[in-house]
Amino acid sequence: MSDGLDDVVAAHTVLSEVDGAAGRLVIRGHSLAELAGRTSFEEMAALMLDGLLPGLPQGRELPVALGKARADLFGIVERTALSDGLGPVEAVRAWTAQIADGERPETALKLLAAPAVFTAAAVRKRRGLAPIAPDPTLSQAADTLRMLRGDTPTAAQAAALDTYLVTVADHGLNASTFAARVVASTRAGLVSAVLAGISALKGPLHGGAPGPVIEMLDAIGEPSNARPWLEGALDRGERLMGFGHRIYRVRDPRADALKQAIAKLGADAGRLRLAEAVEQAALAILRERKPGRSLETNVEFYTALLLEALGFPPEAFTCVFALGRTTGWLAHAREQIETGRLIRPQSVYVGPQPRQAA
Repeated sequence: MSDGLDDVVAAHTVLSEVDGAAGRLVIRGHSLAELAGRTSFEEMAALMLDGLLPGLPQGRELPVALGKARADLFGIVERTALSDGLGPVEAVRAWTAQIADGERPETALKLLAAPAVFTAAAVRKRRGLAPIAPDPTLSQAADTLRMLRGDTPTAAQAAALDTYLVTVADHGLNASTFAARVVASTRAGLVSAVLAGISALKGPLHGGAPGPVIEMLDAIGEPSNARPWLEGALDRGERLMGFGHRIYRVRDPRADALKQAIAKLGADAGRLRLAEAVEQAALAILRERKPGRSLETNVEFYTALLLEALGFPPEAFTCVFALGRTTGWLAHAREQIETGRLIRPQSVYVGPQPRQAA
């Protein structure tokens, strides 16, 4: 038995490999460095789903089909009333649940498009603004930013979002991907599998962590405040968000990919200097206080900075994570359906035994 399933192999996959000791991420035979900053969301979706979803549009047809799917999904936003008390993740999950379940390519296209439409609409509704209808002629990244902000993004902004979506597309058998595979193994349908992924991603120990990085940076304010603030947080028993990873024993390679994207974007130089000062101080303090543990910068740290620069509020960061990770969830769901069995592990009962009858 392994509590938390550490080191338990639960699937054979052609999708991705996470080498925690070397700090290396391989996705469908490509290193992250080959993909990040060079690949669009649409190209990444095609790569991830290659051979796993017969009938999925190929080549130039895929962006066209995704644009149509975004336009079709806007009808769900228009006709479905949601409680004003719902946060963006809950709203995206509720709207996604309106998609008819199934395993057809049309269902997968809607699921790939859904977080783009629903995230932007949820943020705008939360701000008291009317949702903006999709523009099917734009790329997924460009249209997501347009629907969110109401203006046409620059090529650099769309490229930065593409870099993020590609960087987080897949990452081994993480909690949300495993949840999606478990549900897919029951043949419940792709929508059900993606909803399981969204629900797992919402947790602060998984995809719900980037938001607090912004809160930390705002609280620190100036580079000179970094060390005393961070030491105070550790003295109070708090975690430093954006540092440490369950798998990586060295620096998360995704952190570097996102930091490069921020530099290309030309984001607020002062904000970047603050983040770099916080990162350096945090790493130094963690090495001093926890010398036996490997706590390095993870993907969440620079995720927060990049998404903030693109105009996403912290409460929507997990939704944007889902926008990228849905490609991985769908690929793993299809792989599980085609090559796996119903996932049904065993447990060890440690409770009381019934009394024997006299």
